[in-house]
Amino acid sequence: MPLSKHAIPVAQSNVVTVQEALEPLFVKLEVEADARLIRAAVSAGWTAEEAVAAIDDLRRQDVDPSRH
Repeated sequence: MPLSKHAIPVAQSNVVTVQEALEPLFVKLEVEADARLIRAAVSAGWTAEEAVAAIDDLRRQDVDPSRH
């Protein structure tokens, strides 16, 4: 995917924390990453449901590495 310019959150008087400023971009990136992973898995022969389950498992392992 070609790099495109993204709007960078700018501190504003109505933004209380950096987290609040970055959260929309973080969510957008997470959705884009999930979509790419699901497309790749489906292209490899998995069902979308299997791909989502695998992504969920990876996230749980990231939060709790002892589950691996």
